[in-house]
Amino acid sequence: MHNSHGNHYDLAALARGEMIARGFVPDYSPEAMRQVASLRAHTAPPVNGTARDLRGLLWSSIDNDTSRDLDQIEVAERLANGDIRIRIGIADVDGDVAKGSPIDQHAAANCTTVYTGVKNFSMLPEELSTDMTSLNEHADRAAIVVEVTVAEDGSVRDGTAYRALTRNAAQLAYSSVGPWLEGQGEAPEKVAASAELQAQLRLQDEAAQRLRVSRHRMGALDLDREETEAVVSDGHVTGIQPRHRNRASQLIEDFMIAANGVIARKLGELGRSSIRRVVRIPKRWDRIVELAAQTGDKLPADPDSGALNQFLMKRHAEDPVHYADLSLAVVKLMGPGEYVLERAGAEASGHFALAVHDYTHSTAPNRRFADLVTQRLVKAAIGGQAAAYSNGELEEAAANCTLREDAARKVERSMAKRIAAVALHDRIGQVFRGVVTGAADKGTWVRLMSPPVEGRLVHGERGLDVGDQVQVKLVNTDPVRGFIDFARA
Repeated sequence: MHNSHGNHYDLAALARGEMIARGFVPDYSPEAMRQVASLRAHTAPPVNGTARDLRGLLWSSIDNDTSRDLDQIEVAERLANGDIRIRIGIADVDGDVAKGSPIDQHAAANCTTVYTGVKNFSMLPEELSTDMTSLNEHADRAAIVVEVTVAEDGSVRDGTAYRALTRNAAQLAYSSVGPWLEGQGEAPEKVAASAELQAQLRLQDEAAQRLRVSRHRMGALDLDREETEAVVSDGHVTGIQPRHRNRASQLIEDFMIAANGVIARKLGELGRSSIRRVVRIPKRWDRIVELAAQTGDKLPADPDSGALNQFLMKRHAEDPVHYADLSLAVVKLMGPGEYVLERAGAEASGHFALAVHDYTHSTAPNRRFADLVTQRLVKAAIGGQAAAYSNGELEEAAANCTLREDAARKVERSMAKRIAAVALHDRIGQVFRGVVTGAADKGTWVRLMSPPVEGRLVHGERGLDVGDQVQVKLVNTDPVRGFIDFARA
């Protein structure tokens, strides 16, 4: 089979089949689509006593080049004492999607948007997520605004949340804003045309850098989570390429972490139960200690995020070429996060990788059901209303969100392998450098460094463990099943 034949596979149909196989509902019900039709006449809510009119602020959004479901916008303000006040506007999805409505039922079943590389299966109908509930450029939109003050040392205070009417002044992209902030590229056209927007983005970047330094001081991990995307030409997959983090994506990441912390603490202060996002202490800490020992470093016997972060920062400085290998191994050994019910007044479980005590997901209600649930909890709490969900409902939603996000990762991983199998078919017999990402009775898995794809080691796997670096030969690809097979070289 040649690569030209590989491109004749209907990857979108394979993606839909994978969704169904993993328990997702890829199509909206007739009732949900009737609800969409009834919302088309939707107009921006009037500004009233419970919503502030913040359309005059210089809001902007930064996201991927192709993103059309804009969940967040940001704006910053320097205070007289040198502190920076940041505001993060989060799309008020609940304003259009009532709890228990047909669209909400679909969202509750799938729990997340699934990105397959060839087709996105949106949690909400695109008429909402890319239009009515998206913080689109030059559109008046209702939002939940999270406001927090960042001191010069990166500490945060005065966190609060309230309803507001907003207007996104500039939709921007990581790929162009990042290099500009780093001094490695020209300003994007919209930024170059506005000195005020340039100053605004640099102020946001300053606030983000304060937050980042403070989080790392507290032990947050700076992990290199490299993602990939398909290169598609005329509807055919022609390759795969890495999607790198940069200063702009880090800015948004830091702001979202700050906002999620504010929301978690706000719900706690108001005596409300919530859904928390937690990453528990790594079960394979002993293997992380072993990886550190291989480089001549020593980690404590008991899990310690601060010590781990110091080790990672040292390795990044001393050996940046191989840092991605180490970082990927640590990510795999950490394990995925999960959603849990946080009962009112209970001790928070915390997030090991972020080194934070209070953390929830609240900033992507167009894409994640947990965030939509949290938004309803917040609106009820700040409005002095009864809780939007019982503890039992929250516990059920948390468990289902964890299961569905795990299933989504499997769909996305399977489709990434199918795309890679198409792109790599003409490279059978070539040798690549990789790192072991999984080692168990069911198989040993290796992720290549370039191109960044994962496959199974079908020969020579004995004695390998997560984090080991290996040379492997590509021996087979199967786009239909998403198989990429390697032999140890």
